[in-house]
Amino acid sequence: RRAMSGKFRSKSEFQRIIDRFFENCRALGRPDETAKEVWRQIESFAGYSFSKAHSASYAVESFQSLYLKAHYPLEFMVAVINNFGGFYRTWVYVNEARRCGGRIELPCVNKSLEETTIYEDRIYLGFNLVANLEHNFQRQLVSERMHNGEFLSLEDFLHRVSIGIEHLVLLIRLGSFRFIGKPKMQLLWEAHMLLSKHVKNIPNRLFDIPSKKWELPSMEQSFVEAAYDEIELLGFPVTMSWFDLLQTSFRGEVMANDLTSHIGKTVRMVGLLVTIKYVSTSKRELMHFGSFLDLSGEFFETVHFPQSLKSWPFAGHGVYLILGKVVAEFGHPSIEVEKLAKLPVKGDPRR
Repeated sequence: RRAMSGKFRSKSEFQRIIDRFFENCRALGRPDETAKEVWRQIESFAGYSFSKAHSASYAVESFQSLYLKAHYPLEFMVAVINNFGGFYRTWVYVNEARRCGGRIELPCVNKSLEETTIYEDRIYLGFNLVANLEHNFQRQLVSERMHNGEFLSLEDFLHRVSIGIEHLVLLIRLGSFRFIGKPKMQLLWEAHMLLSKHVKNIPNRLFDIPSKKWELPSMEQSFVEAAYDEIELLGFPVTMSWFDLLQTSFRGEVMANDLTSHIGKTVRMVGLLVTIKYVSTSKRELMHFGSFLDLSGEFFETVHFPQSLKSWPFAGHGVYLILGKVVAEFGHPSIEVEKLAKLPVKGDPRR
């Protein structure tokens, strides 16, 4: 199919293939009319080289998915997140769930399950999204809560769940004990004291001996520090957006939904990189198609021709300042990029 499109072969090269096909048919004693008909079918098939049976089954699945997305958008997006499939990374689907009206919640020891779950419009991220949180521990935590009710405090949690300091620190850093109402830094101090002073993991005790109460100073964590914890443990921020971490307050001259009113104009946009499609031109030069999200979470597309790509290449995941001309094809706007630069972010205060 690619050869017939002429993208990777010259006309003379492709003509030699045609001539060889008919010569081989004659050598096998096949009539010219039969060979011509076979070649006609090959040409027709090259227009869309895909099985009809597959086309029908994909059409059914597409319409079913479209119905669910239209009528049950939050439930649909939660299912997509839990499926761990799809074209995009998890944070893109989380963004779409938020755009559809969902309120994204960090994992919570009293609400979350192993997988991401939904309560009305609140979406609690699952424990299976947390880096380095063992699967057996996730099951133990959820099972204990299901059988014996919600946890009342950090000390109650430590009485009922067998946990080491490493896993406990992960949960505290992600705000999984926020129902207690104490700053995370204070909970970290309490966790170390409870695990060091408490008689650890001794089953069948006759009496529970409460640990000594300590008065700790209030230690607030900055929003930026919390966001970096979330990026480290989940792969993306939840309590802030990627845009909130930028050093600059500039968010672009136009938003994605306004591009149709700027056709033919040169604009500056700020976008979070979602994905890049790599394409070779007929001259075997590299060009890219980019997908970005603007501040409101809406998609917009970019085109990077070889000349601009050489001078202004991508620099990995992040938020970019984009300068380019707005063009439209079949009513869909995109930006032909002239310049591109990754924007600097606020430093990690944990370092």
